[in-house]
Amino acid sequence: MNSPGEIVICGLTSQGKTFRPSDWAERLASLASHMGLDNRLNYCPCVQPVLRGGVRCVVLSRALENEAPETYKFLMDFARDNQLVVNLGRSGLRDPGLRE
Repeated sequence: MNSPGEIVICGLTSQGKTFRPSDWAERLASLASHMGLDNRLNYCPCVQPVLRGGVRCVVLSRALENEAPETYKFLMDFARDNQLVVNLGRSGLRDPGLRE
């Protein structure tokens, strides 16, 4: 699914290195999550960890910018400070040489 209303923070640096630790996407997405009645972590629909082509990513809904501007700014600052690749929508993640 590709939506122009999404921003994808990829687990690759601008130098092409894999970002560590390996669970960074889950940790980052957990900032906008809550604990359900079943004592399980429920990710916010606006901030989802995903695995695309073997690369860990966090997909942000553009709606987050209006709904929780502080969280949106924190996530975007995190990407910038760590020199992570950021794509608009998910189509930029597709690589014919990678399997999803």
